[in-house]
Amino acid sequence: MIKLLADSTCDLSDAVLEQYNIGVAPLIITMNNMSYQDRVDIQPDDFYGMLEALPEFPTTAMPSPATFLRLMEDAVAAGHEEILCICMSSGTSGSYQSAVIGKEYFEEAHPDSPVKIHVVDSRSMSHGSGWLLLKSAQMREAGATFEELVDFNETYKTKVKHFLSVDDLDHLIKSGRISNASAIIGKLLMVKPIMSMKNGKGAIVAKERGTRKVLKHYTDEFVKRVNPDITNFVIIGYTSDQRIAENLKAKLETETDFAGEIYLMQMGVSVGTHVGLGAISMFFVEK
Repeated sequence: MIKLLADSTCDLSDAVLEQYNIGVAPLIITMNNMSYQDRVDIQPDDFYGMLEALPEFPTTAMPSPATFLRLMEDAVAAGHEEILCICMSSGTSGSYQSAVIGKEYFEEAHPDSPVKIHVVDSRSMSHGSGWLLLKSAQMREAGATFEELVDFNETYKTKVKHFLSVDDLDHLIKSGRISNASAIIGKLLMVKPIMSMKNGKGAIVAKERGTRKVLKHYTDEFVKRVNPDITNFVIIGYTSDQRIAENLKAKLETETDFAGEIYLMQMGVSVGTHVGLGAISMFFVEK
């Protein structure tokens, strides 16, 4: 059996991670002079409940190469001889490079090992890499080979479409996603920026006034862009308000002919640190 690994920004639910036995290297969140492992020492709801009262902006750090090495060693000890590790975009985090170094450590420690390890730079964030992981898990269960999974990920990773809108522009300023001037104008006009990925980094691709227009934008773009041959499920992400995600799911079900599964999954602490409260996202594969 092929072992799947990821970093915690994949934001897949605990149920999905457990169902498909996906190993996760947690990012480290530092706040109030304390460090926490994403989804290990601190859970999303707890984090979002205290976010607004924090005196200083939280920071995040990538998992260490030793963490990835330990996951690889554990996988081999459990009998796996093929390991596929899918990490968030190298353009936004050092997780990918950390996993590559972890792989090199493994190969140095086991020069004669027949174990195959491939690390994917997903060029994605949050449920973008999560989409690739879940699709890989489904393909693995259907009998895909290791080589087929590697080829799928390297072929389609730049086709995973991201849409992310935030309610709190201050977090985007602090994480360097938009300028302070843009944020002030946005607040005055009640504009919500919509972000996607360009060249492995987040970029604002549209602006809408109000949540209703944001959800319409998502739905309209989905109809125009979705690749129905590859997209058998959609992931809708949220930080603190699940009702917005449920509204988007309802729009996809009633206003499009998409018949696949629609997952609602909460963004984890490491992603939430940068996007703040009220964020809503959607992920699928485009044509």
